Amino acid sequence: MFSADLGVTPSSANYIEDVFSTYLYTGNGSTQTITNGIDLSTKGGMVWTKGRSAAQPNSVFDTVRGATNQLVTNSTAANNVAGSSLTAFTSTGFTLGAYGDVNSNGTTMASWTFRDQAKFFDVVTYTGDGTGSRSISHSLDSLPGCIIVKRTDAAANWQVFHRSLATNEFLSLNATAAAVVNSTVFGTNGNTTTTFSVGSFLNGSSQTFVAYLFAHDAGGFGATGTDNVISCGSFTTNASGVATVSLGYEPQWILTKRTNAPSPWLMRDNMRGWTAPSGAAQNLRANVFDVENTSSPSGLYPTATGFSVDSAWAGATSAPFIYIAIRRGPMKTPTTGTSVFGAIPYTGTGSALTLTGLSFPPDYVDTKSRTGFGASYVADRLRGSFAALSTENTGAEQDRNPGGMTSFNMNGFSVGTYSDVNPSGQTQIAWCFRRAPGFFDVVCYTGTGSATTVSHNLGAVPELMIVKSRNVVGTWPVYVSMLGNTGALRLNFTGTLDVYLQYWNNTTPTTTSFAVGNDNNVNGSGSTYVAYLFATVAGVSKVGSYTGTGTTNQINCGFTGGARFVLIKRTDSTGDWYVWDSARGIVAGNDPYLLLNSTAAEVTGTDYVDTYSAGFEISSTAPAAINANGGSFIFLAIA
Repeated sequence: MFSADLGVTPSSANYIEDVFSTYLYTGNGSTQTITNGIDLSTKGGMVWTKGRSAAQPNSVFDTVRGATNQLVTNSTAANNVAGSSLTAFTSTGFTLGAYGDVNSNGTTMASWTFRDQAKFFDVVTYTGDGTGSRSISHSLDSLPGCIIVKRTDAAANWQVFHRSLATNEFLSLNATAAAVVNSTVFGTNGNTTTTFSVGSFLNGSSQTFVAYLFAHDAGGFGATGTDNVISCGSFTTNASGVATVSLGYEPQWILTKRTNAPSPWLMRDNMRGWTAPSGAAQNLRANVFDVENTSSPSGLYPTATGFSVDSAWAGATSAPFIYIAIRRGPMKTPTTGTSVFGAIPYTGTGSALTLTGLSFPPDYVDTKSRTGFGASYVADRLRGSFAALSTENTGAEQDRNPGGMTSFNMNGFSVGTYSDVNPSGQTQIAWCFRRAPGFFDVVCYTGTGSATTVSHNLGAVPELMIVKSRNVVGTWPVYVSMLGNTGALRLNFTGTLDVYLQYWNNTTPTTTSFAVGNDNNVNGSGSTYVAYLFATVAGVSKVGSYTGTGTTNQINCGFTGGARFVLIKRTDSTGDWYVWDSARGIVAGNDPYLLLNSTAAEVTGTDYVDTYSAGFEISSTAPAAINANGGSFIFLAIA
């Protein structure tokens, strides 16, 4: 007998955020509910947990075997019924009891949730019948890219089939050993879109098994239903120990292992920290009972279209590896501004501090002093929280480990003792953004020194792009669609358009890439860069322009509840980069503003921007830098 998908026909969900989640939490030694937005109670699936700050097992639970039934990927042990472990699967995640493996008090934890879904993932249980080669039904609706099987009624290895291995080769998830050939493990029947094969070794009479099946480039996702969200592939390092893998998307999670020599099963994800070149990455291993460790530099890092490997990570030349990679989300275009932007005001303490209050995990945070105490601190998840830039100056990226921004969290971020991000007694504001289709994207790239294009995942044509060199001193070029591709504004200056074709190579961005010329501020040979891309999403964000009137001027952004964030820059004459937000006050009275291009303190005694349901209103008292009669201005507003 076998059981697949709780007997439920695979649903029509077709976005990665509906079927996969990395969720970080801290154990409380009691009970807690994890709300990650994944419907496990009616759709089915699997939850994998692992301790980060303390040595904990890799615990696996699934809806077919039922809550409280624990398996451990770094152990051969049989199914363990732990009554206070994962106690229930819910329509928005799962609940935990006091069991130390999953909820030890004070231990930081990672959890990965895989929901049953055609062309993504499936859970199957079966009882062996003792035959030599057998086909088991599944509901993946595509050829399996990877299958992980564990005997549940007795001690046994975790056996792994992967499409990139040679015929009859398999690996063991709980061991570091190289791939082994044995036709009795996964049988000789072969896999199909409805069945998978097991041999006598995984089909002992009356023995019980669970199988986890992962799809490979099967499509089925996105607005058109053709996007891939999971890939089970392989790569081989070259003579220099380097490899580049093209997935067609930026990954958020990866499991990888070398196949021809002993090596661990490495797990990385973008929520714990998996940064672009020169940044660090947090490592966990599926085959080991251990704590999280840091690789710096990352060595294996995500790109806009896949991932790259350098010799510092691989440690071997001409070495073959397999992987499972999952696409970064969200894939849905946001419908509310609060799901992708939030502003957090706080007072620095000079000691470790955690800021919360967001309804999303931030990908970009810009903290700025309201009292003029110091420079801004710009950090993003892709570069890593310790990698700081400042919009007011041309300085290269600074490593603020350990006192800077210490982590991006599920609903905010944490800071250490560094004065620019946590000055004792000083008031601060943090503008927090989430990457989302059509709204905002972050891209890291390395310059070539000659005109080239850079891939992005905005899913729309960028209307506002801000670029900064990371490893060298350089200005902040800003592309604005209504000003064209022949020059750039500069975020750290008050000036007008700097007409110079080598910023954007006289080329307009597309939905998948943007062009850079040979200017060192955007494309110096061997230099590293970060780009922040914005676009208009109806009812959520607006990149636009207006002409000043010198009188009350209502700017219609298509919103219904007014703007919560407004950035304005004059373009036909000099002017600062003004920022208002509703956390500090966009009201009928005075509205505090800050300048992105200056370390000056917040100005509180002016009434330049007012509320307006469809966007924002510029008052008649606003200066020429905001509302000069006949003047030209660009803005970014977020609802």
